[in-house]
Amino acid sequence: MARGTRRRSASTAVVVALGLALTSLAVGSAAAAPSATSTLVPAPPAVPELVLPATDVSPGATAPPADPALATALAKALTSTALGTDVTVSVLDVASGTVLVSRGDTRPQQPASSLKLLTAVTVLHTFGDDARLLTRVVTGATPGRIVLVGGGDATLTRVPASAASLPAGQAARPASMSALATATAAALRAQGRTSVTVQVDDTLFTGPRTAQGWPASYVASGVVSPVSALSVDSGRRSATTRTRDADPALAAGAYFVSRLVAAGITVTGGVTRASAPASSTVLAEVRSPTMAQLVERMLTQSDDDLAEALAHLAGGKVGGSASFVGGVAATTTVLASLGVPVAGVTLVDGSGLSRVDHVPAATMVRTLALAATDAPSAGATTGALWPTTSGLPVAGVTGTLTDRFAAPGTAAGRGVVRAKTGTLTGVNSLSGLVRDRAGRLLAFSFIADGSPGPVLDARAALDRAAAVLAAS
Repeated sequence: MARGTRRRSASTAVVVALGLALTSLAVGSAAAAPSATSTLVPAPPAVPELVLPATDVSPGATAPPADPALATALAKALTSTALGTDVTVSVLDVASGTVLVSRGDTRPQQPASSLKLLTAVTVLHTFGDDARLLTRVVTGATPGRIVLVGGGDATLTRVPASAASLPAGQAARPASMSALATATAAALRAQGRTSVTVQVDDTLFTGPRTAQGWPASYVASGVVSPVSALSVDSGRRSATTRTRDADPALAAGAYFVSRLVAAGITVTGGVTRASAPASSTVLAEVRSPTMAQLVERMLTQSDDDLAEALAHLAGGKVGGSASFVGGVAATTTVLASLGVPVAGVTLVDGSGLSRVDHVPAATMVRTLALAATDAPSAGATTGALWPTTSGLPVAGVTGTLTDRFAAPGTAAGRGVVRAKTGTLTGVNSLSGLVRDRAGRLLAFSFIADGSPGPVLDARAALDRAAAVLAAS
């Protein structure tokens, strides 16, 4: 375990725990003076200086008094034709574990991408926050063959990413296939080998490559790739397109071959599949960012491909198989073992893309509270589950909340609310953490899976409800 990595993860979590000034989130550039040729546009509402300042969430904290006015204010904020009439609500005081507001919170609803919160806690508890995923090249079954072995790293890219290309909330550069090919070519030349045949091994993941409830249009339109243990650029045909490869593993192998050839290695024959021999020798490998950084990226950017890969990985370790079925088993098993209520939870994937997925709002808030109060192990500075909270988008600042909390009545939540969004046609949800004016840390979940839209109006209503909590 790289202790420096753990410290970097901890520094990210401190944004939640200690409330660093927002300049640490690199939003100060918005105030730069316009150039002579720029067009002046209205400035967005100001973002509060602190993001979730520190508060006591130690066990045994005194439960807050009942506040009927809060339930009334939330009901008013959530009364929107765009959300529909069936909005489940759960608000929890994290320190005491007391439910402050509940409305249908034990009734399962479609969470959409808010489901990624459950996947985050599951994979962090299963692997820890410092684990890394390896993509390797090993010797094949016969001389002259090498095997490219996928390790489930859905962030692997074709070429190295520049720091400037990384979106806000993505803390680490992913590994690249180009770097792996360069290292492989060097290893082959060191052995006096200049000609090889390339095979790919994507057997780490098993079962169907798309989940129940995913329409064929998801892959065809570029929403998500077929889930594979080996891919580059999340299974896209290039880093700049939404178009997906029908077979991500073979496409990754083809790109690897092109880079080997560019490095002076002759490659004979086409790319085929093969399982790496148990006695194989590693020629080269690249490592993913840490699990903490992967989870933060998944949540901040709502990365569906990464969510499915992480769920499969958890399934392979504790769910019986690295598959959709295994990932679901791992999620429910881990959450139940940690004391999160799973009654009514129905899952078929790890991203929330499927309409078969149903989760009660009460499960969401208990998962969030668990992550927010996770205690560090001996010698660590943060609990292993903390990336679930540090990865949450910040209202008006990062990820899927960058353009949110700009509607009337939402300013109190800007820079204060951290929450995971969820959007499907007819489904809008928001689940996260917020500090109220008294300093209490609140976990909340609002889920509307009968939302007729318009979607922008539905989102504004959810944002107003979260802002109510910030101002309470």
